[in-house]
Amino acid sequence: MTEPWPAIPSGSSSPTSGLARHLGLFGTTMAVMGGIIGAGIFINPYLVAERVHTSFLILSVWIAGGVVALLGGFIYAELAARLPVVGGQYAYLREALHPGVAFLYGWVLLLVIQTGGMAAVAVTFARYFLELTHSSLSDSLIAAAALAFLTAINCFGVRAGSRVQSAMTLTAIAAIGVLEFFSFLHGGPSQVSFRPILDQPPSLNLALAFLSAMTPVLFAYGGWQTSSFLGGEVRDPRKTLPRGLVLGVLGVIAVYTSVNFVYVRALGPAGLAATTTPASAVMRAALGPSGGRLIAAGIAFSAFGFLAQSMLTAPRVYFAMAEDRVFFRGVAWVHPLTRVPVVAIALQGVWAIVIALTGTYAQVVNYVVAMDSVFFGLTGVCLLMLRRRDAPSLPSAIDYRVPGHPWTTLLFIAAEWLVVISTFVRDPRRSSIGLAIALAGLPVYFFWRAKNREATTA
Repeated sequence: MTEPWPAIPSGSSSPTSGLARHLGLFGTTMAVMGGIIGAGIFINPYLVAERVHTSFLILSVWIAGGVVALLGGFIYAELAARLPVVGGQYAYLREALHPGVAFLYGWVLLLVIQTGGMAAVAVTFARYFLELTHSSLSDSLIAAAALAFLTAINCFGVRAGSRVQSAMTLTAIAAIGVLEFFSFLHGGPSQVSFRPILDQPPSLNLALAFLSAMTPVLFAYGGWQTSSFLGGEVRDPRKTLPRGLVLGVLGVIAVYTSVNFVYVRALGPAGLAATTTPASAVMRAALGPSGGRLIAAGIAFSAFGFLAQSMLTAPRVYFAMAEDRVFFRGVAWVHPLTRVPVVAIALQGVWAIVIALTGTYAQVVNYVVAMDSVFFGLTGVCLLMLRRRDAPSLPSAIDYRVPGHPWTTLLFIAAEWLVVISTFVRDPRRSSIGLAIALAGLPVYFFWRAKNREATTA
């Protein structure tokens, strides 16, 4: 049976890719948490309170989002146990579906998903940095300097990049802990109330409001998948990656649920919906102006930690694409001393700096949500395909299996694709632009395949 698209060699599946396996369970878990926790948890929960209006519904949305994220963590954990290779999600799509689908994922990751998000978060970091230091430099220059610094750090080796990322993630978690502590210590009476439980009778409108509130929540929980990109640099990856994924997602669920309880307790549902900076509002109420400065530092550290994690993980996808000969071969070059893909790291850093300096990051980020969720759902399909394909030959060879499969896997796929549908309904223009950017990768894929065939037959 002929394939609709030409097959490619699975270069990045090879254990001899030249990368060093230096990451253990702690570094992997921190990569998972650092990929999820960003500046948004300090700022964006008001979006949920705008769409559902009781304490019960607000907290339920965050718990439900955590359950979906945990299901995703389970799925990626089994995929990591089956394919513990560099590139992670890219490799799963390549092996289970088709190399062309994997290429489109890497294409959108570079052009839209990862780079646009990094540029936007870098500018967020810069603005809080300037608020704290009162420097006269522009936020775009500070953002570019932060991205350049992290690019250089990651070129020194995966351990160096992981240590910086872990330190920043722990600092962000500590900032959330400080916020919660002082809110309970100095805050006013609790405004959490579970009466009424619902803000309207059970109906289709209520269900749609709940699903609408899930969109920013699932976006906030997104990012666990990027740790899978490091599969070629994790020690004992068949055991370490699954454990790190599950532990990291569980840790983030605890952090996100507790901090949103604090927001609702201090501000109430109406107050939370009315402020775009709930963390600052809570800390100023508890400690005055010094609280605002303290949480600004926490947000800056959190944003920097997300950038460090992104710079650590995403270049491994471009490296895997180059090894598969559907991207510039030079991107697969590994430094002989540091044993990291320095060209891929530099590519990610330079492109993010360009978007940050040109100010186009806001437009790019608008295209992210729908495309990210499309590939999340497709990765869930990968597990269904691999289970069916490998069942006769691998009855007990996999160290980790998704609990409740296939129903939990199907629930995750449905949740992600409901986000895609709601995003296209609510913002069809931007979602269509994101889809157009993804489909524009098809001729590029065929170009690289033709070029690779010519080089092979020459």
